[in-house]
Amino acid sequence: MADTETKKGGFIDNLGKVYALYTLGFLGFFALMAVLESMGASAETIGIGFLLFTISIYALIGWLSRTTQVDAYYVAGREVPALYNGMATAADWMSGASFVALAGGVYFGGYPYLGFIVGWTGGYVLVNSLMAPYLRKFGCYTVPDFIGTRYGGNTARFVAIIVLVVASFTYVTAQIAATGTIAAQTLGIPFHLGVYLGLLGIFICSMLGGMRGVTWTQVAQYIVLIVAYLVPLIWMSNKQGFGIIPHFSYGDALQRVVELEQALGVGAKPAAEAAAQLKEQGVTGVAALTTLTNAPEGQGWKMVSLAICMMAGTASLPHILMRYFTTPSVRSARRSVGWSLFFILMLYLSAPALATLTKLQLLDPTLATSIIGKPFADVANLDWIKHWQSVGMVGVLDSNSNGIVDINEFFMRADIVVLATPEIAGLPFVISGLVAAGGLAAAMSTADGLLLAIANALSHDLYYSIIDPKADTRKRLIVARVLLIFIGVAAAYIAAQRLTGILGAVAWAFDFACSGLFFPLVLGVWWKRANTAGAIAGVLGGFIAGTLYLYLVNDWDGAAGTAYPLMAPWAGIDNLRFGIIGMPVSLICMVVVSLMTPAPSAEVQRMVDETRIPRGKSILGAAH
Repeated sequence: MADTETKKGGFIDNLGKVYALYTLGFLGFFALMAVLESMGASAETIGIGFLLFTISIYALIGWLSRTTQVDAYYVAGREVPALYNGMATAADWMSGASFVALAGGVYFGGYPYLGFIVGWTGGYVLVNSLMAPYLRKFGCYTVPDFIGTRYGGNTARFVAIIVLVVASFTYVTAQIAATGTIAAQTLGIPFHLGVYLGLLGIFICSMLGGMRGVTWTQVAQYIVLIVAYLVPLIWMSNKQGFGIIPHFSYGDALQRVVELEQALGVGAKPAAEAAAQLKEQGVTGVAALTTLTNAPEGQGWKMVSLAICMMAGTASLPHILMRYFTTPSVRSARRSVGWSLFFILMLYLSAPALATLTKLQLLDPTLATSIIGKPFADVANLDWIKHWQSVGMVGVLDSNSNGIVDINEFFMRADIVVLATPEIAGLPFVISGLVAAGGLAAAMSTADGLLLAIANALSHDLYYSIIDPKADTRKRLIVARVLLIFIGVAAAYIAAQRLTGILGAVAWAFDFACSGLFFPLVLGVWWKRANTAGAIAGVLGGFIAGTLYLYLVNDWDGAAGTAYPLMAPWAGIDNLRFGIIGMPVSLICMVVVSLMTPAPSAEVQRMVDETRIPRGKSILGAAH
């Protein structure tokens, strides 16, 4: 995979064989771990084995993909086939939020949280129809590169960098938090140490090879994460009697959950002293069970508004759009989006099923794994309860002093629903090790892409394009790698503070991105009259409006159980949906300012016309 080995007859032409052997090797390792468990190997040994094996493979790919070529470092040499770019994009997309926290969000939040699934899949329709083929035709390296070249001037490029850094940094803290959660669960170490161990693995994958190393690592990571997500789901479904394809049969399980929720009074308010008791146990950020269905009035708008923000955010996030800069052609970029959506749907269609079946495991008294209504002493002594309680992610109280675990006395962090599912369902621990490896792959793949997006934007768009246009290749790549380390350490520090849940931090990233970048990107392709002043006004206006609204309505003290927002959410638009405020402000500012100032030059308008033709050579061509 060295710089001279990616041409005809080399690595690119043998991708099928390489990844087929990798998949067989991974399945063989899984079988080996299962044999070791049957021979008495400890859970810790199996968990550590999974993490070390997979991280070693990713590190090897990163080392073999090392490069000193700018084109390879920033856009993987623009030679990634559509199928594999689709897999890499899906891995980039299947973040710690999707793998680790999405099912947990549906598990606790129910109906409104389907907005994540609708938005994150529907967003690819926008990517395919409005963005990816045209940005690939443009031929840029980064999203600020497009903004700066299309609108002209360093100011437009700089404000785009600001939004990119804020959105991507917020997102990457969530991914590193996911690695910390997985490390804490698997290795039995404190969460704050886990985030730095996860960061080390992320650096190994992205430091030397840039986008090329990240791309081939992400393909490998997708294989791990999709196997890890589907195996426990299918196993649990078959064990409960819903067949081996639960995606089409879990409706019966959902109906059973609804009946049990009504009978048990799910949603009952926990005792007032519960938060204090849990804090004494070192358990924070947990929630009691809520209903999956029968959402209260107004939840429909919550789902729709969340879906809109997630869709527009999908089409605005730089680390996703960058993936389509790596394909050989515009046609390949379009096909790549289709493959991305296929691979993404494999997991997103599984998340609601997993949430439903896991909740059934805990509620259904006919299943040996249920805990509600069982004696408190028995539940408190369950291995999985003690395991997750020891790392501060599960809490069980006997606040009613009746010796029975009532529905409002069991608490769990949404972030661990997927990771804990194999233990909750009583599956072999080798499945828990597999799920941990999958979650780590999901978090690392997205973190790789995000850190690279930030470092590339700062090194290419800020350092090279604005500060030192004469910098040679060596200096540019050194700057990119130093920035990668600095940003990663800063993100790990923030993640260790647990300022918000994984899913909440991801939602913020999408809202930041769509508030500041969605309309400047869309109108940059589809409205020739959009000019430099309009773009600057659109980026800053939307970003500032959305951020200000977040500051006013967010429950900054929520971790302490006390809310002190400066204002109540307007029309149900809470801190997960502030993009609904930022986007219209961005559009209005951009259109009004563009119409009040001179139109772009004829040359720029011809460039926009050429961008819309989905064939031919890149517009920037050899300029990069």
